[in-house]
Amino acid sequence: MDLKNFTKHLIYQSANTQIPDNFSRFQILHPEYSAHESVVKTYPLPENEHLFSLLWDIHDGHMLSATILPSQPSFLYEKEFTPGMRTQMHSHEYLELFYIIDGEYRQKILGNEFTFHRGEVCLIDKNCLHQEIMEGTSATLLFLGITNVMFQDIMKRQITTERISSFLKMALMEQKSLQQYLHFLPQAEEAVSQMDETMTSLLLELQRHDEASPIICRGLLLRIFRILNTQYEFSLSKKLRQKMNWILYEEISDYMKQHMKNISIRMLCEEFHFQEDYFNRLLKNRTGMTYTEYLQHLRLQKAEELLLHTRLTIDAIAAEVGYKNKGYFYKIFTERHRMTPAQFRKESC
Repeated sequence: MDLKNFTKHLIYQSANTQIPDNFSRFQILHPEYSAHESVVKTYPLPENEHLFSLLWDIHDGHMLSATILPSQPSFLYEKEFTPGMRTQMHSHEYLELFYIIDGEYRQKILGNEFTFHRGEVCLIDKNCLHQEIMEGTSATLLFLGITNVMFQDIMKRQITTERISSFLKMALMEQKSLQQYLHFLPQAEEAVSQMDETMTSLLLELQRHDEASPIICRGLLLRIFRILNTQYEFSLSKKLRQKMNWILYEEISDYMKQHMKNISIRMLCEEFHFQEDYFNRLLKNRTGMTYTEYLQHLRLQKAEELLLHTRLTIDAIAAEVGYKNKGYFYKIFTERHRMTPAQFRKESC
């Protein structure tokens, strides 16, 4: 059974139209009531569940049929709408990824209207305002709701390009000032076939929902991101890319300042989930210095502060900013100031 027919099977398999309370509050289709307000959709599953799927079938020009996995009991949600109706502008407490299984689907994201086609994927950050535009055309859609815990695992695997990693890192840092989304276009039909196959496996596992499902679903989600990374294309605007890089630079710089006593580039890799050369490029772009040069700059800057505002010995200051070799500390400090640390302290008092 192909993904489209399997999705419809999952939607229509239950005659139960009684929606469980947690999904009822979720409001699967929330018609617009104000053009000047927005709502935040909460995560509908317990804290130990890190992934869910919302399935839509838009049909007959004015009907939406839907269900959510996992759910016990299974249910069928049906709602009639007027073509052209918009949902209330909203954001999520989780990252949303939607996939166009069949047909066309429209959304307004950050003030811009988009029409998505079969095989296309959109990844929407938690803070990104958007709304559905319910046209009369038929479409079958798959939405995934993904928690921060799942994000972290994807980041640790380092399977994505730096641009996708930057997007995910921004989501993890919960930058409320930065609203972002990624629109992925398949490079060839083979990409759509692979995505269909992986999404089918993911839905099967969400339907099964046993003790092994969280591990299997995590693996399948990793595969989805690998397909996006290798067989889809996307672009970021120059303005958004610059803003994301600036926020990342500030986070990396703050981390280096807080851990300068024992910092290493490996620690940065583990904390921020980028390859080593990324930090050199980012810091060079922002400061004109490599990682090693920038770290030395931060350490000497901190040493100057401690010399001026504390009574710590120079040996203690050298150790405090991360230099175990007192002689090396004296050498680089003197090269920078053309005087020893003791002379700097005396002349500045």
